[in-house]
Amino acid sequence: MIAATVEIRCQRILLRPWRSGDEEALVRYANNREIWKNLRDRFPHPFTWKDAEEWIALVKAQGNPPLNFAILFAGEPIGGVGLERLSDVYRMTAEVGYWLGEPFWGRGLATEAVQTTVSYAFDHFDFERLQAGVYEWNPRSCRVLERAGFKCEARLKRSVFKGGRLLDSLLYARLRNE
Repeated sequence: MIAATVEIRCQRILLRPWRSGDEEALVRYANNREIWKNLRDRFPHPFTWKDAEEWIALVKAQGNPPLNFAILFAGEPIGGVGLERLSDVYRMTAEVGYWLGEPFWGRGLATEAVQTTVSYAFDHFDFERLQAGVYEWNPRSCRVLERAGFKCEARLKRSVFKGGRLLDSLLYARLRNE
């Protein structure tokens, strides 16, 4: 079993579970419409201190091994990456989600976080498949997934309603033995 205090060191970043004390950085970077527009509506905007406290409490309650991590750069949480196990007949699949504070875009840090999370997922869980959805207006996220070994499997036409618009989403996947 993995301890809740697990830390995964990468080349330039550190992944560790979210914890009390991360609220300030979480609000600073998550409270951004440019981030919100690329995530599910359950990721609130504006993102408040209360939202940060609730998120940290939620991930702490998920137990061991951890599924959600803060992405730290230079010792500060600048984003998040996590796994969500699907249910029923899809239980061997997890959805990968990630976000990064806008000042850190374009540096390859999200790719590093996703690549590391893929290795962690396949090393510590029974997942056979990891998948991620990307809204059609976010080609940068497509590149993150492609660099992490994901392949685009489908374009789901008019499958997402976000920011008052109906748009396509792209389904990316990576299998355990790929």
